[in-house]
Formats: sequence, structure tokens, C-alpha cells
Amino acid sequence: MDALPIYHGGITREAGEKLLLATGTDGSYLLRDSESIPGVYCLCVLHQGYVYTYRVSKTETGSWSAETAPGVHRRLFRKMHNLISAFQKPDQGIITPLKHPVVKDMNAKYPPGKNEDHGFHLQPS
Repeated sequence: MDALPIYHGGITREAGEKLLLATGTDGSYLLRDSESIPGVYCLCVLHQGYVYTYRVSKTETGSWSAETAPGVHRRLFRKMHNLISAFQKPDQGIITPLKHPVVKDMNAKYPPGKNEDHGFHLQPS
């Protein structure tokens, strides 16, 4: 998991939300450890000033799966990066497509509130 640049480890929900809110861009996302369930991860996504959190876990067979909106078919992925790629497309059961990764070392490079000049812009479609 540490090889994924969007993985922030054991940061708190509040710390993850601060990082996402600092970008101010819909579709910004990161992955962190769940605070309440060991071995489960949280995919956190910013949309219209609110952070939505989706639990991501490994199944008994070793595949990755994410909680999505009710009624959306549960999909299994062999690798975490495949799951992330799938959720970069619209209408996958999450609030908005994953567009702007918030990478772990971004904190050192770009202080909160300074990300607007570093390519974190949502282009109109």
C-alpha cells in the first residue's frame, strides 16, 4: 500500500479532510487507514465542500472492493490501482469521479491553501 502516492497511512479523518479541503477542488481524493476497522482503508473524496468517505477492503479471496451507493453492483479488483482507475470514470457509485490525487508528500511541497497554482484545477467538460 505504501507504494501508492495517494496513501496517507494512519492519519485521522480530520487530518484527511483538512488536506482535501485545502485543495478546494471537487474530485480531489486520498486513501488512508480506517480509524475504526483494522485492515480497512478509507477512500476520501471532496465534492462541493464536503468530504465523502468510502470503505475499501480486501475480500476473503484477496480482491479489493469499495463501498458504493446503494443499488450499485459491487465490483472486485485484483489490485488497488485498478480500483482507483475504475473510480476515475463517472457513474461508478461514488459522489464524483476521482480527478485530483492528493499525494502524501504534497504537504511538504505545497502548504495548505497554496495548491491552486499546482495543477489541481477541474477543467469544464
